[in-house]
Amino acid sequence: MDLSKWRGIPKLLMAVGGLGIIAGLVVNKDDLGRFGYSWLVAFMFFLSLGIGGLGLTILHHLFDAAWSVPVRRVYEQLGGMLRYLAILWIPIGLLAPKMYEWLRKVVAGKPDESTLAKYPLFTIGGFYAVSIVCLGVLVLLSKRFKDLSTEQDKTGAAALTKKMQRLACGGVFLFALALTFGAIMWMKALEHEWFSTMYGVYYFAGSMWLSLSTVYVVIRVLDIQGPLKGYVHEKTYYYIGTLLFAFTVFYSYVTFSQYFIIWNANVPEETFWYLQREKGGWWYAGLALIFGHFFVPFLSLLRIDAKLNLRLMGFIAVWSWIMHFIDMSFNILPVRDPAGWTFNFVDISCWMFMCGLLITLFVKALKSAPILPQKDPRFAESQDILVAAPTAGAEGTH
Repeated sequence: MDLSKWRGIPKLLMAVGGLGIIAGLVVNKDDLGRFGYSWLVAFMFFLSLGIGGLGLTILHHLFDAAWSVPVRRVYEQLGGMLRYLAILWIPIGLLAPKMYEWLRKVVAGKPDESTLAKYPLFTIGGFYAVSIVCLGVLVLLSKRFKDLSTEQDKTGAAALTKKMQRLACGGVFLFALALTFGAIMWMKALEHEWFSTMYGVYYFAGSMWLSLSTVYVVIRVLDIQGPLKGYVHEKTYYYIGTLLFAFTVFYSYVTFSQYFIIWNANVPEETFWYLQREKGGWWYAGLALIFGHFFVPFLSLLRIDAKLNLRLMGFIAVWSWIMHFIDMSFNILPVRDPAGWTFNFVDISCWMFMCGLLITLFVKALKSAPILPQKDPRFAESQDILVAAPTAGAEGTH
């Protein structure tokens, strides 16, 4: 498979997206908040990939999995994109007073009852402090895993595997708190009166779903092109496909549970969020998520052999990107476009720019370190190679 003709795509995306962003800033110069929503959709979309990469790294070490050892570096480098996403958050921080209604009221010195009830989290200092801490935790966790992993490439020390496992044990709690507060402060807080105790889990499930489909394709490309050829086996693709199927169900379960609980309680402070999304084009976006985010991937992945079908999995990967973009738009843009979802070239431009930029940085990161963690103590096991433990007598002869 010749992929050389695709190498210029990231730069093209950056160029076209950059021009669209400039045009959007000119058009919306009197209302930069509208541009901010477009940037936020793209940011939360690609933050999902960073969170998914870090989440898969943590799960790999928590369960001490052998099958995922050859592809562990892909997880780590995907999670490593979080340090660039932290920089891409800056426009959101600058435009926040124009985007968040509660923050505008706080700046004006007229916070409403819902904002006061969330003191001190929903204050100017609280918003920026929580945002910086969340990004800092995610970036530091991903960096620490990557540093320990590359150090093991040099030393081969099994003790480093234990260090990463201990880091995963404590880091999973920090990871959960950081992504939950991030999702709340950056997305849910756009409609600060709304309540949902499942929002962090909802964003996590969607992020893992998107990341697994992306990782599947990345690994397949690396397998075909050579870096992973001979090291990634049928079971690797099957297990990733199975995880993708599992998170398809998990995401749908969390999403339906959130809707059902709110519908059943029928509390105005909760139901208005869904009522808003039944207007105009948002109704069709909701239907697209019901059928496209669940039924299409669920039925497609139901067969055991489907996880090994490259054409099908490639389609599912592209489909998951489309569905996740609709999902992020469904969560964010009704604040900007309450009457219904309308096409906005700035939304696509921000997404294209970030996509091109992060693909370029991801490919560069993959080339910066060995793609295979060959000195991982479980590498031989991942290749189904039995390594006999030295006997006491053998040790005594050396």
